[in-house]
Amino acid sequence: MPRKYFRKFLPTHQNVLDNRFVKLFGPYLAHPNLWRLHRRSVAGGVAAGMACGVIPVPFQHLCTVLSAVVFRVNLPVALFTSLYRNPFTVLPIYLAAFYIGNLVTRSAGATPISAPPAFSFLEFLDWLRAFVHWAISLGPALAVGLVIMGSILGALGYIAARVGWRIMVVRAWRERSAQRAAGARNA
Repeated sequence: MPRKYFRKFLPTHQNVLDNRFVKLFGPYLAHPNLWRLHRRSVAGGVAAGMACGVIPVPFQHLCTVLSAVVFRVNLPVALFTSLYRNPFTVLPIYLAAFYIGNLVTRSAGATPISAPPAFSFLEFLDWLRAFVHWAISLGPALAVGLVIMGSILGALGYIAARVGWRIMVVRAWRERSAQRAAGARNA
């Protein structure tokens, strides 16, 4: 089961609660579903991470944490899943959201799309500032597209996590059944 595999990498519930930064938020982070690995909590964490992953950088993780706490889904899974949007994937995601928003708002010709700023590791802050101004210039079509894209990605992530969990459980059942049958034949 996936729970047994991930358990060796994750800290215990008490270790997380004893962390000095976590203690600041007290009971909000004390709910057991935020840290347990079971199918509903993990699938919800994937959905929260996928849905909040399209939000711009300063608010991406804050929204992910808040949605995990509000919906009481696995927090580490949600945070890890939201990392699919990074400096290398942000441009294709935002362009796709812009085109989706243009289709929905029916303003395909209203907002001409300009070229995004060229990425530079050496001048990252200048690039980030230019990228934010470019994204704002895309306007309401981008905002509508991001909401739609986040909703679709969240739903698909939830379904994929539930189906993946089910496949792993069925595979484990079959392996145990085969082992029991082999043990019965040998006895």
